[in-house]
Formats: sequence, C-alpha cells, structure tokens
Amino acid sequence: MSTPTFSHSSTADEVAAAFAGEIRGKNVLITGTSLNGLGFETARSVAKFGAGLVIITGRTRERLVLAEDALRAEIPGANIRALVLDLASLESVRTAAAEVNAYPEHIDILINNAASSIAPFRLTPDGFEHQIATDHLGPFLLTGLLLPKLRAAPHPHTPRVVYVASGAHAWCAGVDLRAIEHPREGEREYNGMQAYARAKSANILTAKELTRRARGRVLGFSVTPGAVKTNFGENDETRAELMRLGIITADGTPTSGVTFDWKTPPQGAATIIAAGFDPALTATPGCYLADSVQNDQRVAPHSNDLVMAEKLWELSERLVELTYAF
Repeated sequence: MSTPTFSHSSTADEVAAAFAGEIRGKNVLITGTSLNGLGFETARSVAKFGAGLVIITGRTRERLVLAEDALRAEIPGANIRALVLDLASLESVRTAAAEVNAYPEHIDILINNAASSIAPFRLTPDGFEHQIATDHLGPFLLTGLLLPKLRAAPHPHTPRVVYVASGAHAWCAGVDLRAIEHPREGEREYNGMQAYARAKSANILTAKELTRRARGRVLGFSVTPGAVKTNFGENDETRAELMRLGIITADGTPTSGVTFDWKTPPQGAATIIAAGFDPALTATPGCYLADSVQNDQRVAPHSNDLVMAEKLWELSERLVELTYAF
C-alpha cells in the first residue's frame, strides 16, 4: 500500500480519509472544542470518519452545547459526549477526569488541544501563571489521571497522547522552571507571547518525556498546526497582543506584510489527526509533526533537551501532586 502524501494545504478530512481505517471505532477525547477552533475541526473530522466515541470539552456548558449541536447536525449518527473542563483549575481537571474514568469506554487517543488566550499576567486559582497552567500543568494532570483509561485500550492498539504545540515555541529560550514554580517573581517583566512560547515548548518536551517513561505503553506526539485563523484571536486580550506584534489588523484579519503562510482551521487540524492516527508514527514515538508529517528538524534545540524534559516532568508531578503510574 502506498504511503499517503500530505502538504501545507492538506485538510483534516483529507488526512482522516487516508487513515479512516485507524479512526474507525476509536474513542477520542479532545480538549478545547469551541466552534471555529482546531479542536472542533478535529472532532468533526474524526466523527465523520467513524470514531467510536468523541468526547468534546469546553470551559462552560454553553460553549459545549453550541459545539455539540453543530456536530450532531452535521453528523447525525456520531457518538458525541460533552465534558465541562477548565484546564486553568486543577479542581476542574480532577472533577472532569473522575467523570471520564467512570465511563464504561476506554480512550484510544487523548488530544491536548485547549490553550489559554495570550493575555496580561494573571494567576489561576491554584497560584500558577495562567498560560503555563492551561497549556501545560492542566493537561499534564489530566493525562496522568486518565492513564487507566488509555492503558485499557485493547491490544494491539497503543494509545496516543497528542499535544498541540506551536512553531512559536522557537520564539523563546525554552521553559523556565523557576518561573513555573514562582510566577510572581517574573510578573514585572512578563510578556504574554513569551509565556505562550514557553508553554508550547513545555508541550514538546512533555510529549518526548511521556514517551520515554511509558516505554511503549503510551505514545506521545507534539504538533504545530501552523498559523491558523481561528477563534483564538477573537479574545480581546489576545487580539491586542497579536496587533501589537503586527500579526493581525484591528478587525482580526491577518496582516498582509506578515510572512506566515496562513492556514484555514481544517488545514490546521490536519496535522493533529495525522499525529493521532498515522500508523507509520509508531516507529518514531515522541516526534514532532508539521504539515501532517514528522518534522523534527523544526524543533528548537531547547525543546529537544531531554535533560530539561526530565526536570520539567519532575517539577510538574510535584506541582500537580500526581505521580504517573504507567
């Protein structure tokens, strides 16, 4: 059988069609599935191509209802289940994980897609900087708590955890462990885009360290979806930061002078689906994908630092008070 060929313009449906046999019957949990976002596009496509159960999440019940209704309208036979989850709150993560662990179904694919808005400095109820909490610590706790459901995936399928990172991880010097543990110390010099880049660097490191520690029981992957025009930029604070950087205009459209090769949401979601279902990736667990294929060359050196990956993991376990049980 020939290997499918993908490009920058490949869509979620095109990639899902290529891996329809892998998607069919799989149970998938996707965080951050608001309308017009990458998570929603991912959920829509895997549901369309026969996923067994698609669990969608959102911070509020109102957002979830909109996404669930839209999915059911387009794919009437889809098995959609909605889950309230606020990754900025460790209490919410624990509550949501307990609900999932009470489901009768196992989980084949966990997609950590949800991300914080790029905003001025603020702390979560648990005392963490908001972006690192939402993009890293919350997903880290969720993944650890859901390991029993992932490990219950039937043989010979190996469960996967996909972390939606970003090419922007290269815009920083890497994760700052002290800043994660003592966020107040850096409040005066805080830069929202730098915090975003560090959180995305943490995603890449976590995918690598998860894979190393799991020793084949669970496979981790990280992806850059590319520069995508989604609802992410509709948040007032994020829009202000992106305007300041000259990435978008006042009406939210991409700036003509920006060198990014912009993607649509279906094009951005394509790489997420490839990470979740491309069977060839079992040979390279822990890798990074861009444009729906493995592309480790695009990972900045600081996000390939396996010593830092281990240190980040140990700090994260201590901060969320959970030791992974593979």
